[in-house]
Parts: sequence; structure tokens; C-alpha cells
Amino acid sequence: MLEDLNFSGKAVLVTGGAQGIGRGIVEAFSLRGAHVVIADLQLPQAQALAVELSGRSCAVEAVCVDLADATAVLELVQGLEQRLGRLDILVHNAGYFPLTPFAEITPSILDRTLAVNLSALFWLTQAALPMFRRQGLGCVLVTSSVTGPRVAYPGLCHYAASKAGVNGFIRNAALELAGHNVRVNGVEPGMIATPAMGNLGGDQVTDDIASRVPLGRLGTAADIAGAMLFLASDLATYITGQTLVVDGGATLPEV
Repeated sequence: MLEDLNFSGKAVLVTGGAQGIGRGIVEAFSLRGAHVVIADLQLPQAQALAVELSGRSCAVEAVCVDLADATAVLELVQGLEQRLGRLDILVHNAGYFPLTPFAEITPSILDRTLAVNLSALFWLTQAALPMFRRQGLGCVLVTSSVTGPRVAYPGLCHYAASKAGVNGFIRNAALELAGHNVRVNGVEPGMIATPAMGNLGGDQVTDDIASRVPLGRLGTAADIAGAMLFLASDLATYITGQTLVVDGGATLPEV
């Protein structure tokens, strides 16, 4: 029912929300009444989106943060608490994944990949936990990936490892935080048509990938946002520790 997807009065933090999948998530929650905070390293893009959505009577603000910095992550959540007094839904969507052959992965590439994709999830959730406890409930959502937990892609060993870790976090954190009525779930996107697809090659590569998806197309940011809305809503109050694959059936064929 429509009221189940009404997030009026809810405060939502979305990391990596300036473009791509994150932008779709920001739009989905803000257009359904939530007060959304975009946390992104690309501040001008995040601010432009906030202004655009504010013009549509949405409550959206943008802040700059480097999610590889644990102290900055803590300060981000503390600042949100001071301004809004609450946090209902934490969405860790930001990701770092430069396409790099395995033999060329450097310590700096691996460190930043793990810091942004995985470690930040720990620090964000820890920082939000006191608010969740006071409120008596909370929701943590993560943009994971089919790459790592289910399939592999050349040049993304560092990314795949980080997302496998994300899925481990989802399961274990869900178990440990259930007693505080905090649900932890994730979405595993397949190939989604976003600017980040440029990391995988040119238009020919993109077209080839789309042709092999059973549903016949690449996914969209709205496809992922829809799954996030469901998992954050009252329709999913008995779901925790799970990931939802949204890939157009791409992982179904045996070969």
C-alpha cells in the first residue's frame, strides 16, 4: 500500500548520493517525505542535487566527507545528530572500484577500496547506534554487489573482496543488533546503467553486457532504489541479515 512507502518524518543518510545509484536512492526517499542528508566527496554535485530536490519541495542537504577517514565518518554522524536529532535509515552506498588487473593492485588502491566500501560501514553503523538505541529502532542498508558474493569480474578483485566482506557484515551485524530492533540488509546490484559503468570500458562493452542480461537491459538507479525503499519500509519489518539481488536475472544462467 502507498502509506507503507511514506517516509515522512524520517531522517535518512545516504553516502555516495550525488550521482548514479546513490542519486536514485536520494530521490526515492526524499520524494516520499524523508529528510535526506547526502554525504559525498563530490560536494558540488551533491549540492546541485539538493538544490534541485529542494525546488520540488523536498528536504535535502549535502555534506562533504571522505569515507576513508574514520574520524570524518564519526563527525558526519555526530553533526547529523546535532542538526536533526535523529537518524532512522542509514544507507551506505558509496563505493570505490578502479578497474585494476590483479597484479597491478597497489597497497593504496586496496586500502582505499576496503576503507570506503567496508570499513566505513563499521564506523557509520557504530556512530549511528546510540541514536538507534534511543529511538528503539533503526535500519541499516548497504549497496553490496553480485561481484564478490556471487560472481567475479576481471580487474575487480579488490572490489569483490570488499563486497564479500560487506555481506558478512550484513549477516553478523544483523544478528548482534537485532536486540536493539536494528535491521541490517543489503541490495546486490548487477550491471546498472550509471556513470560508474565507464570503469568497465566503452559503449561496446556496455552493449555487450546488456545483451547478455536475461531481461534484456541494464538496470537503472531506480531499480536499486525501489529495493531499498522496500527494505526500509514497514513492509520489511521482519527481514534482517539479508541481501536482495537486483540484476535482471544475470546470475541465473549456468554458463
